[in-house]
Amino acid sequence: MTHVRRFDHVGLTVSDLAAATAFFVSLGLEVEGTGTVAGEFVETVCALPGAHCDIAMLRLPDGGCRLELSSFRTPDPVPGSPTAMANETGLRNVSFEVADLDAALGRLAADGYGLVGGVGEYEGSVRMAYVRGPDGIVVSLFEQLVSPTT
Repeated sequence: MTHVRRFDHVGLTVSDLAAATAFFVSLGLEVEGTGTVAGEFVETVCALPGAHCDIAMLRLPDGGCRLELSSFRTPDPVPGSPTAMANETGLRNVSFEVADLDAALGRLAADGYGLVGGVGEYEGSVRMAYVRGPDGIVVSLFEQLVSPTT
């Protein structure tokens, strides 16, 4: 018997909700909703007494996977490793397919977000790059060069 019915979302904790939301909106995600969560529910689930956080829920334009961004008012946010590399345990990256990798990278570079490494090409079918976004979050962007069905 399987317990999972569907994939719902990925959640990321950020220090600046507005900046992180703007980053992902610039990639093409859409804000589905925003809100604040406090009280017994979030304290119990997160095991953080006095937890109070602001949330933005983003979705892909096609209605696919959702991304939850949370920023804690209390307790104070604890910084993660802003220079984490791919071999560090934990959340490795959030990945999105883009129509034009160079255009997406140019847009993010204009906002001050740079590459972790370089742009790689795999067997002539995919180009990919890691970008370090707000709070050091690694975002994988890839462009299909050929249809995955061919």
